Amino acid sequence: MISLPLNFFIFSQRAVTTALCCNFLVFSLKFGVWLSTSSHVMLAEVVHSVADFANQALLAYGLSSSRRAPDALHPYGYSKERFVWSLISAVGIFCLGSGATIVHGVQNLWTSQPPEHIEYAALVIGGSFIMEGASLLVAIHAVRKGAAAEGMNVRDYVWRGHDPTSVAVMTEDGAAVTGLAIAAASLVAVNTTGNAIYDPVGSIVVGNLLGMVAIFLIQRNRHALIGRAIDDHDMEKVLHFLKNDPVVDAVYDCKSEVIGPGFFRFKAEIDFNGVVLVQNYLKRTGREEWAKQFREAAKQEDDSSLLKIMSNYGEEVVTALGSEVDRLEKEIQEIVPGIKHVDIEAHNPISPSPP
Repeated sequence: MISLPLNFFIFSQRAVTTALCCNFLVFSLKFGVWLSTSSHVMLAEVVHSVADFANQALLAYGLSSSRRAPDALHPYGYSKERFVWSLISAVGIFCLGSGATIVHGVQNLWTSQPPEHIEYAALVIGGSFIMEGASLLVAIHAVRKGAAAEGMNVRDYVWRGHDPTSVAVMTEDGAAVTGLAIAAASLVAVNTTGNAIYDPVGSIVVGNLLGMVAIFLIQRNRHALIGRAIDDHDMEKVLHFLKNDPVVDAVYDCKSEVIGPGFFRFKAEIDFNGVVLVQNYLKRTGREEWAKQFREAAKQEDDSSLLKIMSNYGEEVVTALGSEVDRLEKEIQEIVPGIKHVDIEAHNPISPSPP
């Protein structure tokens, strides 16, 4: 069975590769038409495609670098690299795609002329719409697969799913398709009314669209980098298991963190039930043997034999506690397979944990 993080990588890689190829072709077509028409809205679309291509190249790099194995400097691995490069990509959309496009449109509001060869622009917009639409369908498919892998609906996955890459590609491609529709409407308005102002107005509208997409992606990746907790239903499943385990009396200071797409860390302090712990240990090792050793040591004139047996027994109980911790950690990872790191500590009632 393919693991959840590998699923994320496969879905995202396919979406990013498709988007890179489509955006390169679209950029080439738009650039050629802009040279022949001098349309402001087509220049906005050229800038849009350049931003998309550059950003998706960053996403591809982030996918590759996030696959590096853990090392001494980064013991939990490099999975968060995806969030870093997705954030950089979103900032690039905001600065290059949105900022430059809006500034250019505003500068030409009162000096624009009707673009030439609008029919060329119409052909390129139509072809670009088909290619961007195909890329968008691949990205939507990747998002749906990612949502199904996490047991979430698409809407929730877009807002709080653990893989930012396919969501970034989908939103960028969605903005590209919408931007093409705006460009087409702008050129139709210019051609119908003869008023050239609709050309830079279209550029400004496309710029605002890119700004909204960028802000959404920046916020999404910011939360991931700060250190977001795992989903509530996963946390509830883990806590329900711990609170109902016989060896656990109480659970304190539970914390979780997403450390990468499909990778989580869980930490808890546990008040262990000493009676159940010892009973479980004696069931495994046999009560009679330990009872015999204690009775024989108690018959001795001095306490040295008894103290030795007590020390050995204490050592075995500590080992038994370690075995119980290992068992709990293993079962937690089976309940939520994405939890790769589990830190369970024995709670000290004398020094309670901070809230």
